[in-house]
Formats: sequence, C-alpha cells, structure tokens
Amino acid sequence: MELLGIVFLFVALFILLFLKIPVAYSVGIATTLTMLFHLPFLPSVTTIMQRMTMGVDSFALLAIPFFILAGDIMNQGGIASRLVDFSKSLVGSFPGGLLYVNILSAMFFGAVSGSAVASASAIGGILNHRMTEEGYKKSFSASVNITSSTVGLIIPPSNVLIVFALASGGAASIEALFLAGYIPGMLLGVGLMLVAGYFAIKNKFPSGEPVRLKRLFETFSRSFLSLLLIFIVVGGIVMGIFTATEGAVIAVVYALLLSFFYRQIHLKDLPRIILSSAKTTAIVMFLICTSMALSWLFAFNNVPELISEHLLGGADNPIVILLIINIILLVVGIFMDITPAILIFTPIFLPIVTSFGVHPVHFGIVMVLNLCIGLCTPPVGTLLFVGSGVAHIEITKVIKPLLPFLVVMIMVLFVVTYVPELAMYLPKLFGVVK
Repeated sequence: MELLGIVFLFVALFILLFLKIPVAYSVGIATTLTMLFHLPFLPSVTTIMQRMTMGVDSFALLAIPFFILAGDIMNQGGIASRLVDFSKSLVGSFPGGLLYVNILSAMFFGAVSGSAVASASAIGGILNHRMTEEGYKKSFSASVNITSSTVGLIIPPSNVLIVFALASGGAASIEALFLAGYIPGMLLGVGLMLVAGYFAIKNKFPSGEPVRLKRLFETFSRSFLSLLLIFIVVGGIVMGIFTATEGAVIAVVYALLLSFFYRQIHLKDLPRIILSSAKTTAIVMFLICTSMALSWLFAFNNVPELISEHLLGGADNPIVILLIINIILLVVGIFMDITPAILIFTPIFLPIVTSFGVHPVHFGIVMVLNLCIGLCTPPVGTLLFVGSGVAHIEITKVIKPLLPFLVVMIMVLFVVTYVPELAMYLPKLFGVVK
C-alpha cells in the first residue's frame, strides 16, 4: 500500500503540473488524494491541514517575507544602479567589459538582496539597453544576465538556503549555510566570467573606459553604504548578534532608510512595494505549507527508505550516490521551481547522503546549486522568463547562447559536490560546524 500510494502521488503530481495547475495547488491536491489511501476523507483533509499549518509554524520562516521586502526595496531604491557603477569601474575596461559588469553586479546585488529574480530584473533593466547600444547581441547579454542571477541564491543572504535549513529539520543551521555559500558562489561567478571572457575575445566585443583610481574611489564611495549591508546582516547572523529573522528585519529598515537617503523611494511608493512583496510572500508561504505536508507524507510512508532500497539499492559508494542524486535533481529542476523542489526532495535525499558521511551543510549547497540550473532552463525556468522579458527577446533565441554557461554551471556543481572543503571551509573556520 505504501509503494502504491507513493506511485499514485508522483503520477498525480506530474499530471497536475502537466495541466499547468500552479505548483502549490498541485502539491496540495496530490498530497490530499494520496492521504486517502490511509484514512477516510475527513480525517485525511484534517491531517493535511494540520501539517500545512505546522509546516509554517516556525520563527525562522519570518525571515523570508522580510528578505523579500528588503529585495523589493533595494530593487527600486537606487541600490542596484550604484552597485552596477562600482562594478563598471572595477572590470568595465576589459574586452566585453559589460558582461563582467553584469556578473559582478549580480554577485554584489545578490549578496545584499538574496533574490535571483530581483537581480535579473534590476541588473538586466539597467544594463540591457546599454549593451545593445554597444553592439552586444540581445540573446547573449540576456543569457549572461539569466545565469549570473543565480549567484544570489548561493551567496548569502539567500531565501532558499533558509528554506533548506527548515527542510533539513535542524540538521543544517542557517548560519552554517550562509557561510558555506560564499566560496561556491564566487566560484560560480568566476566560471561564468571565464565563459563571458572567451566569447568577448572571440567576438571582439568592445572594451570600456580604462580603470581610473579617482572613478573607482567615487563609485565605491557611492556604493559603500549598500555594500555595508552585507557585513551588517550576514556578519550579525554569523557572529550570533541576532537571528536570521532579526537580520532580515534589519535589512528592511536599512534598505528603506538608504532608499530614502538616495531619494529613489518616497512614502507614497511604500503601499505599492509592500503589496508586491506581500503577493510574492503569499505564493512562497503557500508553497511551503503544501510542501511541508507532502514532506510529512513522505516520512509517514517511509519514502527515503524505499528510495534508498530501490533506486540506490546497488550503490554503496558516496561518489556514485551523489552522482545519481545530482542527475535526479538536474531533471527535477527542469520541471519544478526551486522552493518546492527543496522542500519535497530534501527529506528524501538528506538521510541517504548523511548515512554515507556527507555533511548536511555541504549537501544543502550542492542541492541549491543544482536546482539553480533549472531556473535557467525551460519549461518552468523562472529566471529564463524574467531575463528574456527584461531583454525584450523571445525565449527560443536565448537557448543557444545559454548552453555554454549552463555547461560551466554543471562543471562548478560537480566540483563543489566532490570537493566538500569548498563549502565547508568557512563554516569550520568560524566554528559554526565541527
């Protein structure tokens, strides 16, 4: 009955997704229908509702709506433009300099907003017109913007790392995950820069103005307060001065004061920004509700054990296990958004990898990095749609120039997978994990 119910769950889930029913509704409906294998209708519905409610009964989850609001404020508060100017003064002089500017700006903006979508829309909105004027193909510049935006989900603060900490049941702390994301995130950014540099030289893309210390100092001064947010929020969380939730509130207040200081946001703009953030928060939290109910159902039906026995039955080598899981997650990422994928598959795979000695923090970074690739691919790649929309170009024209960047992302994924020290060095250095 357990195996039959789980097969039914996955079949129902993919049918609902194929019918283009929103992911949260698909997960909730499939979970409730599967619960009917065990209990009558009323107890099934009651149990699922209880699990949905308990799934979001977490103080740590309050960080997500506040970080979403902080990202929206930063997106419209002039912070992104200052980070772009600073990036331009650093790397804009190289051939294809605006490509490097896009990637570096995404790394900076991701490090203060924690949102890949905000990064893609803000940085792309600023640079796309300029890149078109200087002779860059829209399809290529859009592919750079799409892939570089994922760095914001690896470099903290990151909402999806908070979601993984929740889904891990406390096995991986938010502080450890935040520290673990820095080196893999920078490695991903460097990898994307190498690809951009190769095509810049090959296609003879234009160079920008030479680096001038005066200009560098001016742009750094203008962006200093924005960059300071990284040290205030992440530093405070890591050093234990405040929790991730309190850090998110500080990020909102700081971003709001900074935006008022830059005179990019006025009091009349706040209702619109808060409403937009509330809509995004409602979507994310409902996804978490239904996904946590599904995760409980997995545990109730011993799904991790079943998968360990049937899917990974013949493998007893952690290298092979991680390879199989990475391939599965790469396929999952193509068809499912990152938040529900983390919530659904973490309870399945985490017990398996930890039984082979893989640290939960290391696996968290691997999982997020893996699923970031799916954000850039059709048919449900959020960043693919956002990046193409910002660049005003058809999605089909972006796919081909996107491929080299996706290859590098996969290469970085496997390097981080099989060299755990890249993720674990900083958490161990700061004593967050042993």
